[in-house]
Amino acid sequence: MIPSEQLKILSEVDIPLFKDKIEGLGNGPLMAESLDVFQINLGKLCNMTCSHCHVEAGPDRTEIMTKDMLEICLHAIRKSGASTVDLTGGAPEMNPDLEWFLVELNGLGKRVIVRSNLTVLLVPKYSKYINIFADNNVEIVASLPCYEESNTDAQRGNLVFQRSIKVLKLLNDKGYGKEGSGLVLNLAHNPVGTHLPPSQAKLEADYKRRLFDDFGVLFNSLFCITNMPISRYLEYLKDTGELNDYLHLLVNSFSSSSVANVMCRNTISISWDGFVYDCDFNQMLGLPVSYGAPANIKDFDLSKYSGRKIVVHNHCFGCTAGEGSSCQGSLN
Repeated sequence: MIPSEQLKILSEVDIPLFKDKIEGLGNGPLMAESLDVFQINLGKLCNMTCSHCHVEAGPDRTEIMTKDMLEICLHAIRKSGASTVDLTGGAPEMNPDLEWFLVELNGLGKRVIVRSNLTVLLVPKYSKYINIFADNNVEIVASLPCYEESNTDAQRGNLVFQRSIKVLKLLNDKGYGKEGSGLVLNLAHNPVGTHLPPSQAKLEADYKRRLFDDFGVLFNSLFCITNMPISRYLEYLKDTGELNDYLHLLVNSFSSSSVANVMCRNTISISWDGFVYDCDFNQMLGLPVSYGAPANIKDFDLSKYSGRKIVVHNHCFGCTAGEGSSCQGSLN
């Protein structure tokens, strides 16, 4: 679904404007406070086609970040002083220059996150990344919607759960998720259905108990992420007639305490072709940074990104509903 069509659908549902909701709190428009996180989409190529994917990634996608663009990103990261580089896809492992990029980032002493679907690490061509991640002290955030096989497979495809467990065991064997190893393995949960994530702390305890008891799998933390009403999930909501109810759920669950911690306040999201967005979700909706912030990372200007006004739309209610949601999990 093209971005303009998605924005039209979101605009047609009778809910308050997110912009008005934020400004009604009395603090004016949503503003960035710093630039500490570079989130970089390395491309939309993926070995999977998940039903909830807001990137609409898959094996047939050809968009990929080039080494020249990665060099430009490195230059901006050096100038920024940002502490964290968060690499997404698609499957980041399928970018041909990922290994080189990880070595460069490790040399800069940055905290580096790779968001992995796990199953790609069973593909012979990419299995080397288990060692490469460990050698470069990469923090892994692995998608696992549920500790129940049926729920995970319903969202991500047949046998995905079994394959994911196999990779998690391989990562544990390397030291990931084990106390004292220094190798961080976090899991990401998003609901199967049209409800908000439960308490992150409680669900993390359930995940840890079930995965260890059933499979001997260890991990560090669980991130609970709300399903955003964009791309494939928006299509699902529209096709099932649940769009109106879901958007009203997000609005009615608005948490003003989440606003101060939304990820766009200290993050920029860079697309595979170098364009800059306030977040990964804005990127997929074709809503680039505005209000004087440079449109492309090649024109990097720290002052204009770190103090920018943030572009918002009604999908932003997803980040401020319930306990709040970000790529690092709950906000409250």
